[in-house]
Amino acid sequence: MKKGMFITFEGADGCGKTTQMKLLAEYLEEKRVSVVITREPGGKGLGEKVREILLNYDGPVSDRCESFLFLADRAQNIDTIVNPAVEEGKIVLCDRHIDSTVAYQGYGRGLDIERIKMLNNIATNWRKPDLTLVFDIDVETSMKRVGAEKDRMESAGIEFHNRVREGYLEIAKQEPQRIKVIDASKSIEEIHREVIKIFNSYGRLSQ
Repeated sequence: MKKGMFITFEGADGCGKTTQMKLLAEYLEEKRVSVVITREPGGKGLGEKVREILLNYDGPVSDRCESFLFLADRAQNIDTIVNPAVEEGKIVLCDRHIDSTVAYQGYGRGLDIERIKMLNNIATNWRKPDLTLVFDIDVETSMKRVGAEKDRMESAGIEFHNRVREGYLEIAKQEPQRIKVIDASKSIEEIHREVIKIFNSYGRLSQ
């Protein structure tokens, strides 16, 4: 592989995106492709500290403060993990990225979506993923998969998570070339085959 690639995995908690990211990483490693796995929030180092605040801080957090914490983590992830790896010809797989902020803070929290997109551009220096996979599932199923122990974001309520789901689907309509929606109610094996099919349609392994 001569050219690196940046792929993001999006969707509600419990949609199975993290499992599918790991399965794609295994597939690529079998093909002897260099892979880097990261996540937002919570890339290595500083990002891990930000993740702890965002998911487990037990005091009040304003919606705007929440957004800026995600954006700060994103800038760190792009500058210290994503860009260097892609420049080295590696494939970077990221669990959540810019579309999470639009879906959760924009559609979910009701913050100005165009402003969030602008701030995302600043945080990433206008870099967008080469491919984004959105794993779509109904909210009731996703909440059952998460279980009883929920973090601060997961505990936001059914109406909030319905708005988030609708946000993801709307984002996908706006950027169909970059964003592919996958039915996450299927079996792990079926979804993995679809992920591989989508990835191979980009023809990256032959470069």
